[in-house]
Amino acid sequence: MPEEAGFPPAKKFRASAGPPSRTGSCPPGRRVVMLLAAGGGGGGGGGGRRQQPPLAQPSASPYPEAVEKQRRNLPIFQARGQLLAQLRNLDSAVLIGETGSGKTTQIPQYLYEGGIGRQAIIAVTQPRRVAAISLAARVSDEKRTELGKLVGYTVRFDDVTSDDTKIKFLTDGMLLREAISDSLLRKYSCIILDEAHERTIHTDVLFGVVKAAQKRRKELGKLPLKVIVMSATMDVDLFSQYFNGAPVLYLEGRQHPIQIFYTKQPQHDYLHAALVSVFQIHQEAPSSHDILVFLTGQEEIEAVSKTCRDIAKHLPDGCPSMLVLPLYASLPYAQQLRVFQGAPKGYRKVIISTNIAETSITITGIKYVVDTGMVKAKKYNPDSGLEVLAVQRVSKTQAWQRTGRAGREDSGICYRLYTEDEFEKFEKMTVPEIQRCNLASVMLQLLAMKVPNVLTFDFMSKPSPDHIQAAIAQLELLGALEQRDGQLSLTPVGRKMAAFPLEPKFAKTILLSPKFHCTEEILTIVSLLSVDSVLYNPPSRRDEVQSMRKKFVSSEGDHLTLLNVYRTFKNTGGNKEWCKENFVNSKNMTLVAEVRAQLRDICIKMSMPILSSRGDTESIRRCLAHSLFMSTAELQPDGSYATTDTRQPVAIHPSSVLFHCKPACVVFTELLFTNKCYMRDLCVVDAEWLYEAAPDFFRKKLRTARN
Repeated sequence: MPEEAGFPPAKKFRASAGPPSRTGSCPPGRRVVMLLAAGGGGGGGGGGRRQQPPLAQPSASPYPEAVEKQRRNLPIFQARGQLLAQLRNLDSAVLIGETGSGKTTQIPQYLYEGGIGRQAIIAVTQPRRVAAISLAARVSDEKRTELGKLVGYTVRFDDVTSDDTKIKFLTDGMLLREAISDSLLRKYSCIILDEAHERTIHTDVLFGVVKAAQKRRKELGKLPLKVIVMSATMDVDLFSQYFNGAPVLYLEGRQHPIQIFYTKQPQHDYLHAALVSVFQIHQEAPSSHDILVFLTGQEEIEAVSKTCRDIAKHLPDGCPSMLVLPLYASLPYAQQLRVFQGAPKGYRKVIISTNIAETSITITGIKYVVDTGMVKAKKYNPDSGLEVLAVQRVSKTQAWQRTGRAGREDSGICYRLYTEDEFEKFEKMTVPEIQRCNLASVMLQLLAMKVPNVLTFDFMSKPSPDHIQAAIAQLELLGALEQRDGQLSLTPVGRKMAAFPLEPKFAKTILLSPKFHCTEEILTIVSLLSVDSVLYNPPSRRDEVQSMRKKFVSSEGDHLTLLNVYRTFKNTGGNKEWCKENFVNSKNMTLVAEVRAQLRDICIKMSMPILSSRGDTESIRRCLAHSLFMSTAELQPDGSYATTDTRQPVAIHPSSVLFHCKPACVVFTELLFTNKCYMRDLCVVDAEWLYEAAPDFFRKKLRTARN
């Protein structure tokens, strides 16, 4: 490594990483079973998940024996008999196994093949829709059945299952929605909670819901519910205790040694340090060794990818060529798939990714990991009522997960762009989302499930009382709940809001839209905000992008600009060529149309009048003002912006069509914190509309601000 990065001699750790105590010693007094799974499958990403890119939809394999051989080659196959013997007799179990050991694709199949849980459906939950879809596709391929028959999936706005489905992959959010109509989860005999270490807000609520369903079914003498919690790494004690002392099964994979380098000095510019590291490796290592770089988000990844490609054009002779591939959730589908394909001869793959590559997917050929030690995560401040997406340090657990990516198939090297002292100060575990997010959605769902007392719900990690009270206050402002005799319950509006698989504020936007005669337009806008970005902005073609987008831009803000893009997309019949020319992500745009159709169906079931505002954009903006009034900002005398209620300084994000404008008052749908606090997705509104929408809220806030 160059002096700038200043890496001292390597420190060696074992690949499945984590401090040795993670898999070595186990807490006293708990039943722990070591299952040896170090068979011929190689170090970790086994044949099944590896041969088929996890983001791909595999077609049925023409070679059943080849698929069967891949399954047998997975590290987990050696432990199949032991696993089934253990799981057959347990109500609950915690299973720890490396990413790539095959646990997610194989355990549901082993249970089904072993006759465990066949009386009903075996569910496997995933935090990410991408993983739920691709895993279902892979397992249906291995079972040689059409996707949606024996094996299916359910994610928000997309259900590919049938009456024949016995193994069902679904996002944790979707299983929660099912619990609203059936708190005992009667259609399931076994629920596998996968990627549990991610501790997303939905996963944490699901733990409580599944635990309660298991207990209640036992009391009522119903079909028992088997619960298996799976993870690549986790705070084992916490999970085992929560599920009543559930035994822990350790699935051992073959580990490859990984050398870890820290920097000598702290790095003030982690993007520059990452570039320096990539090119140092590139000039010294064989071209067959690929590099995986962890950054925090789309803009950063696209900018660094462009810089890498530019520098790679001017390297000395004899240097291999470089294939730079970005990876993040909203990247067009075809480009995501390129990450899993081999590079042409003489090329090195450099994959620049968000934390999606930490545990959700297995990429072959990675020899080097460059870890910036940064991640983008949500933080909520109950005092200001603002939820901010901010760049922050990863936890030690995340750092070990990233390091482990280098040791999947062979020994590897990880460059950590921080000092060893800095690493020692990282939090041990990632703070669960439930303790750092806005809980309005969670409270709405729990109340819809008729949980007797949401304030005493059995959370694995309890959120702070401040966060709970702030969520209740927000739902009251939206007219969703009422308090009677100290008991919280949903109002008729609240019950309608819970029927939409949306954030409460967006559900309320739809419910208010008939009053403003703009339901058709609001359905489109909410659908556009419910999927990953439909606009694709390659930095290398910035000028081209801007000239193509001019025709859609509305001076009234981003929501109406997006509405214009969608209308033109529909008028072209969803033409893919048009999408390419206009830098629009056609897969996400198609998804918007599907989401919209489903939201429209919910409205029709509620007998809501579905009207169009025709060309009247003011009514659309009024409707947004009346539902997003908690996220507003006003222009200050010095030309800056501050939130209307708590006077928090904010700025318009450069990606907004209003970036060069100075409207007096705006509503926004997201805050992003980098070097300052940016508002994203803005709409121009009149301050008077906000006071009409929530007079008490603004009176109270203004009084507080004056004091």
